[in-house]
Amino acid sequence: MRMLRSPFVLIITGIILSSLSAAQTSAPQKLAGYRDSAAQVAIDKKFNAVPDPKLAEEHLRILTAEPHMAGSVEDKKTADYVAKKFREAGLDTEILEYRIWINYPKEVSVDVTAPAGVKMHGPSPEHVSSDPYQDDPRVTPAFNGSSTDADLEAEVVYANYGSPADFKKLKELGIDVRGKIVITRYGGNFRGVKVYVAEENGAAGVIIYSDPIDDGYFKGDVYPKGPWRPDSAVQRGSVQYMFKYPGDPLTPGVASSPSLPADQILKPEQAGDMPKIPCVPLSYGDAKPILENLVGPLTPREWQGALPFAYHTGPGPVKVKMHLRQEYKYRTIWDVIGKIKGSEFPNEWVVAGNHRDAWVYGAVDPNSGTASMLESVHGIGELLKDGWRPKRTIVFGSWDAEEEGLMGSTEWVEDHMKEMANTDAYFNVDVSVSGPNFGASGVPSLKPFLIEVAQSVPAAKGGTVYDIWKTSNRRRPTAAIDPVSGPINKGEHEINVGDLGSGSDYTPFFQHAGVPSSDISSSGDYGVYHSVFDNFAWFKKFGDPDFTLTTQMARVLGIEVLHMADVDVLPFDYKGYGEAITKYLTDAKTKSKEAWGEKSPNFDSALAAAKRFTSAGEKLAAEQASLPTDVVKINRTLREAERALLTSDGLPKRPWFKHTVFAPGEYTGYAAVVIPGVNEAIDANDATRMEKQLAVLTAALARSAQVMEDYK
Repeated sequence: MRMLRSPFVLIITGIILSSLSAAQTSAPQKLAGYRDSAAQVAIDKKFNAVPDPKLAEEHLRILTAEPHMAGSVEDKKTADYVAKKFREAGLDTEILEYRIWINYPKEVSVDVTAPAGVKMHGPSPEHVSSDPYQDDPRVTPAFNGSSTDADLEAEVVYANYGSPADFKKLKELGIDVRGKIVITRYGGNFRGVKVYVAEENGAAGVIIYSDPIDDGYFKGDVYPKGPWRPDSAVQRGSVQYMFKYPGDPLTPGVASSPSLPADQILKPEQAGDMPKIPCVPLSYGDAKPILENLVGPLTPREWQGALPFAYHTGPGPVKVKMHLRQEYKYRTIWDVIGKIKGSEFPNEWVVAGNHRDAWVYGAVDPNSGTASMLESVHGIGELLKDGWRPKRTIVFGSWDAEEEGLMGSTEWVEDHMKEMANTDAYFNVDVSVSGPNFGASGVPSLKPFLIEVAQSVPAAKGGTVYDIWKTSNRRRPTAAIDPVSGPINKGEHEINVGDLGSGSDYTPFFQHAGVPSSDISSSGDYGVYHSVFDNFAWFKKFGDPDFTLTTQMARVLGIEVLHMADVDVLPFDYKGYGEAITKYLTDAKTKSKEAWGEKSPNFDSALAAAKRFTSAGEKLAAEQASLPTDVVKINRTLREAERALLTSDGLPKRPWFKHTVFAPGEYTGYAAVVIPGVNEAIDANDATRMEKQLAVLTAALARSAQVMEDYK
C-alpha cells in the first residue's frame, strides 16, 4: 500500500512535473533517423515522467546497506535485489555466474622501521568523528586488488604520480629506485600504471597514498563537515594491468564460465596483466610520517603536495616494512541480465549497463549508477505495461567485479561475441552522480546522438540536461588537447564530448568487440572515492540529497536506450568520425616530425584513407537522411563500418585491444590514446613500429570506407 503524501511532497512533485513539462516543450521535435519523431517524443514524455526520486533513494539505501565486494555473500544479495527489480519491470531476467581469480586481503601491515623514533603502523582504521557506517566489521583492511604477497623492508623514494616522466626525472636527479619501495600519490594516471612503471624501473614495492592537494583539505572541508577526503580515508583499487587486458586474468579472450576446461585456463604465474611487485594503499594520515622524514633533493615544485612540509625525494633514511598476505582463489561472481525482445529486429541488441560491486559500500561508485539504471528500467517497465514494445532487443546488464578489473562485463562480452556483431550500441553508467555537472564521453559517431539525447531530457533543477552541460562547459573551458590523450569536440554546440579511454565497463564492448559506446556521469566535489566513507550518509548529505540528479541520470540512460532501440535508421555520424581521425593523424604527423625530422614516416597514405573515410561518411549521411525503405541494409552498413576499424592482431604488446582508433594508454590506463598504435610508437621512439602501425591504421580506414561505399 502506498502511503499518502504530505503537502510538502505534493508541492515538490508539482514542481518536478512542471519542470518536466517545460523541458519537454524545448526538446528537439525532429529526431535524427526517425520517420515519425512526434511518436517518439510522446513516448519520451511518458518515460520521463516515471523515474521517482523516492524509489531511487530506496534503491541506494538497500544496495549500500552492507559492504559488498565482488564474490561476497553481500554482493550476491545485491544481485538478487537487482534481478527482482528487473523482473518486476517485466524484463526476462537471469543471473549468470562466472569464476574469476581475485584476491581478498588476509594480512596487511605497513610499518616505518627507521629512523629511530618515527612510528607508523598502518593502514590505520578509517575513522572520523561521526559516520554511521565506518565501524562495520565486514569492512576489509585497505588493500589493492591484484597485488602480490610481500615481506619486504626497504628505503623509500617519493615518485610524485608515478608516471614515466616522473621516473625519468628521478634518474636525472641521480635517484636510483632499484630495490626501493616507491611511494606515489594518487592521480595523473591509473594506479596500475604506477605499479607497472615502478616495476619497469626495478622498484621492489609501491605505496600509493591520497595527497590532500588532490582530494583532501586543500580542496575544502573534509568529511563529515564537507565532501573531501579526511586524513584517515584510503583509496582502495585494483592494480591489475588492465591496459594489457581486462577481465579474469587467467582467461584472456575466453569467458571464464564455471564449465571452462582446465586446458583453457592459465596458471597465475602466466597471467600477463598481474603485477610482479606488491602494492598497498595508505591514507595521507599514514603517509605523512614517511614523507616528512625523507631526505635527498627537494622535489620539483610541481611534485609538492599539501602536507605541511617541503617534499624530498629520498631515498631514506625512512625505511618501511610491507607485510602482505593475499587470499587468492577462484570466486563466483554474478552478472544480472534483463532482456526485452525486439518486435521487428530481435537479433539486433541495444545494451545498457552499470556495475554493482564496490570496494566497501560504493554509494557514488557505482551504486548511484545502479539506482539510476533501476529507475530507467522502472520507466521502460511502465511503457511495457502500456503495450509498447521496442523494435530492437534491449539488454540491461548489472555487471559484477568491475572494480577488480572490468571482470563481469568482459567475461559476458567474451561469452557473447556472436551477438556483439549485431549489437548496435552499448550505453554505460558507472558513477552516475557525485554532483551537478553533467558530462558524457563516446565514440565520435555517437557524439551528435548524445547531444540530441541531452536536449530530450529535463534537468533536475529546470531546463534540459543539454543546458546544464553547456553551463558546466563554460565553467570548465577546454584547454589545448594533446593528440595522445585525444581531442574533446566542442563544435557548434559548445559541448565537450570526451573520448573513451578505459576504467569502466564500456571497454570490452568498444575496444574489443567494436560496439559503438558511450559513458555518462554527473560530477561534483567528491573526495571519498573507494573509501569507507563513500556511503549512503555521504551521498545523502553531499551527493544528491533529494535524489533528483539520480533520476535525471535515469532519464538520460533511458532515452539513450529508447532512441537507439526504436530509431528507423541508426544515428551514427561517420563524417564527423572521419574529421576527428583526420585531426588525430595531423597531430600525430606533427609529433612524428618533431621526433624524427626528415626521417619521419610518410603519412600521405593514412591521410588519404582518412579523407576517403570522411567522404564515404558524408555520402552515407545523405542516404541516412533520406530514410530509405530498406533499413536493414543501411543499418548493417552502419554497424559494420565501426567493426571494420578493428584489427585482428590487436595492438602491439596487448592484442586483446582490437580498436585501431581508440585504446586506454599503456602509460595512462584511464585516459584515451587516439590512433594508439601510431602515437605509442612515437612515444617509444620506435619509427619502424610506427610505420607498421600506420599501415595497419590505413588498412582499417580503407576497410571501413569500403563498407560505406558498398552500401549502394
